[in-house]
Amino acid sequence: MAEETISQETAAFDWDALSLDGYTKAERSELLVKYENTLNSIKEKEVVQGVVTSITNKEIIINLGYKSEGVVASNEFRYVPDLKVGDTVDVYVECQEDKSGQLVVSHRTARMHQAWIKVNEVLKTGEIITGFVKCRTKGGLIVDVFGIEAFLPGSQIDVKPIRDYDLYVGKNMEFKVVKINEEFRNVVVSHKALIEAELEEQKSQIIAGLEKGQVLEGVVKNITSYGVFIDLGGVDGLIHITDLSWGRVNHPEEMLELDQTINVVILDFDDDKKRIALGLKQLHPHPWDAFDANVNVGDKVKGKVVVIADYGAFVEIANGVEGLIHVSEMSWSQHLRSAQDFMNVGDNIEAEVLTLDREERKMSLGIKQLFPDPWENIETKYTVSSKHNAKVRNFTNFGVFVELEEGVDGLIHISDLSWQRKIKHPSEFCKVGEDMEVVVLEIDRENRRISLGHKQIEENPWDIFESTFTEGSLHEGTITSMKDKSGIVSLPYGLEAICPYKHLKKEDDTLATLDDTLNFKVIEFNKDARKIVVSHTQTFNESVETKQQTKKSSSKKAVKSINQNNEKSTLGDIDALAALKEKMDKGNK
Repeated sequence: MAEETISQETAAFDWDALSLDGYTKAERSELLVKYENTLNSIKEKEVVQGVVTSITNKEIIINLGYKSEGVVASNEFRYVPDLKVGDTVDVYVECQEDKSGQLVVSHRTARMHQAWIKVNEVLKTGEIITGFVKCRTKGGLIVDVFGIEAFLPGSQIDVKPIRDYDLYVGKNMEFKVVKINEEFRNVVVSHKALIEAELEEQKSQIIAGLEKGQVLEGVVKNITSYGVFIDLGGVDGLIHITDLSWGRVNHPEEMLELDQTINVVILDFDDDKKRIALGLKQLHPHPWDAFDANVNVGDKVKGKVVVIADYGAFVEIANGVEGLIHVSEMSWSQHLRSAQDFMNVGDNIEAEVLTLDREERKMSLGIKQLFPDPWENIETKYTVSSKHNAKVRNFTNFGVFVELEEGVDGLIHISDLSWQRKIKHPSEFCKVGEDMEVVVLEIDRENRRISLGHKQIEENPWDIFESTFTEGSLHEGTITSMKDKSGIVSLPYGLEAICPYKHLKKEDDTLATLDDTLNFKVIEFNKDARKIVVSHTQTFNESVETKQQTKKSSSKKAVKSINQNNEKSTLGDIDALAALKEKMDKGNK
């Protein structure tokens, strides 16, 4: 009963009227509305401004006018070394209340958020911004723009190539935003774009005033193996390597340096004036115009070898004045060699002027003319029938070329190599580089030709062979080869003979074969043609033929005797008839 009474009293109690702080529910609601009206309206994921109220080594306390204050790590303000209490800063509201009811904000995120908004704006407007070069990276520089790390490519630093990027690190520079990649959050800026805009007007003025022959001042911008690029104040021109100097230039670096200021002359340009050909040597007189007028053909000059090719060497006898020494003018020898065999680049030499054309600015030189011509007294030194030692130089199908001395060559015809051997090619008889004894046969001084012989060193052995290998004589020989069904027979003294097919028959009716050593009979000897024909068959058929010849001779004698007898009988009969006729005539009378 008592419990029911308590329960009824509790249910009838006015709990809303009860207030621990002395405010009723209505009064509390009214005060809460008034309090909230004094606070700022803050939304998550937005950038708001706050006032720095406290600074410690680790944290920065910021009043945002909200029911709780924001706390930011001190390292987010390291780029602001003079930050102080009372300064207004931007923060990004990440969360109004975390698990502990604390407001979560970030100054770094606020900077990035605001920076991306500004970067996109300046990309659209083309506004010039200022950034801080933080460090060098591969291919360019890293720049801090509105708190964002942007990339400055090396090609966008300046209009001229940059060789040392470190010069720009730690400096503030002006830029234009040229590209943004939202997906990868990349920003590309350019300082070159600002310079180009300034130079474009200068470039237009320079191009409009270009004239051939005009002399301008420029700066060496780039050096290549084929020429030098010159900056004429926003307009680039090229000095080809051949227009750097009247003399020889191996590489443009020998004459010019980067960033060097020089005067150049305009040689040519295209209709759009985008390609400008410049010259440096044209600012000076041509060396041929100042070349010594007293130098003539036949004079001796001194110079320096500047270029060597297989066909000759170029010698500079004065600055910008060169002459060519053809390889044929380096030696009296008729064996053409490379110019490197006679001289090297940098050698100082003396030469004789062979041709001189001042109008065409050409000159040919020679050095062999400084030495006596070996053909001047050739008939005296190499008289006909005189013997000499020579060196084999090269072969042809018809003979051997030998060198008697430097500049004097002679030909040994293949037929004048040996009395005995039949040589198909000179390489069978001798080798290049060998020494050979020769005899002078004929001299043609006008055409610089000498006919030589080697076999003439010895007497013609065929004069002796003629008495040894007489027709009918027998000699032992060996068949060394077969040619056209005939055998080639090796005879004494190194001679070779031909044994026709029908003369290879042996006594047993078989044919002689290769490497057979047999007796052979000489059936023909021709000294002029150096030809010997032999027979083996006749060596054993000699007796039969002799008998046949004897029998034929006896038959001829018998016939002759019979004829003579017949002739005599006939004459006798005629005499008898004549006597009988005479007797009968007397009887009739």
